[in-house]
Amino acid sequence: MRALVVERLAPAYDGCILKAVPTPSPGAGEVRVRVRAAAVNFPDLLQTRGEYQHRPALPFTPGLEMAGEVDALGEGVEGFKVGDAVVGGARGGAFSEFAVTSARALRHKPERLTFSQAAGFGAAYLTAWVALVRRARIEPGEWLLVHGAAGGVGLAAVDLGKHLGARVIAASASDAKLAVVQAAYAPDATVNVADGFRERVKTITGGRGADVIYDPVGGDVFDESVRCIAFNGRLLSIGFTSGRRPVLPVNIALIKGFSLMGVRAGEFGRQFPELGAENQAAIWTLAGEGRLRPRVDAEYPLADWRAAFESLAERRVIGKTIIRPDL
Repeated sequence: MRALVVERLAPAYDGCILKAVPTPSPGAGEVRVRVRAAAVNFPDLLQTRGEYQHRPALPFTPGLEMAGEVDALGEGVEGFKVGDAVVGGARGGAFSEFAVTSARALRHKPERLTFSQAAGFGAAYLTAWVALVRRARIEPGEWLLVHGAAGGVGLAAVDLGKHLGARVIAASASDAKLAVVQAAYAPDATVNVADGFRERVKTITGGRGADVIYDPVGGDVFDESVRCIAFNGRLLSIGFTSGRRPVLPVNIALIKGFSLMGVRAGEFGRQFPELGAENQAAIWTLAGEGRLRPRVDAEYPLADWRAAFESLAERRVIGKTIIRPDL
C-alpha cells in the first residue's frame, strides 16, 4: 500500500516521503480500515518535526483522524463487519491507504456525514465540547469570544456555542474568513483582531466583556484577551498556534476575578473515562441528528500531502483540510 512515512524529524516536512510499504494486518482486538479520508491537524505537522508530546519511534506514518470502511477484523472484534463505514482515530497511521487501529477507537459513521466530514469532526468538536461544557460550563445567553474562528477547533466552537445558546463573537485576522464564517454559522458578531480587539469586544458586550474566551492561538491574542474578559469569566487555553506560549499576569486575574482553564480533551477522557464516553456520545449524537455541521475546506489526494500540510501551516483553511487516499 501507499503511505506517508516520516523517516527522520526535520523542518518543512523534509523527513517525509510517500512510499510503498507492507499492508498491515490487524491483531487481536484491532480493525484494518480502508482509509477514505484523513483529517490534517496541527499535531500531525508537529509530529513530523518531533515537537508534539507523543513522539512515535521512527519511521512512522502520521495521521490521527480518519474515516473509511472496515477491510479486515482481528481476533475477538465484535460490533463491526467488513464493509462497515467507520470513523475514529489512533496515535497515527491515517495518511495511508489502509490503517490498523483498536476497535475501541472506532465507531460507525453517521449517515448524515460524508467520509471527509466525519474524518474532521471528532477531535475538533470533542475539544469544543470539553472546553465549553465540561470546563467553562457555559450558560445560554453568555458571551463567547472564539479566537481562530476559521480554523478547525475554532469553527467547531462557533458551531457548538451557537447550539448551546451562547452569544458568539467569532474572531480572526481575516475579513474574508470571517465573511465565510458569518455566512455558514451566523455568529452574533465578528471581530478582526489584526489591529486589536479589546475595545470592539467591550462595545459588543455592552462594556461587560466576554464571559468565556476560547483561545487556540495564544501569544498576543491571549495577552489582549485578559483585557476584555468579564468579571468571573473563564479563559480557555486550547493551544498556541501563534507559536508563543503566553504568561498570565496573575494580578490581572485577581483584580478581574476570572479563571484560566487548560483544555486537553483527550486527557480529560483518560482521567475521567465515564465522562469521556459521555462526551463522545454527545457530540456524535448531535452530528447524527444534523445539529452540528463540520466544514471541509478542501480535499487533497494522498500524493498531494505536502500541499495539504502547507494549507494548514499557512492558515489558509476555513474548517478542515482532508487527505483522500482513495483519490
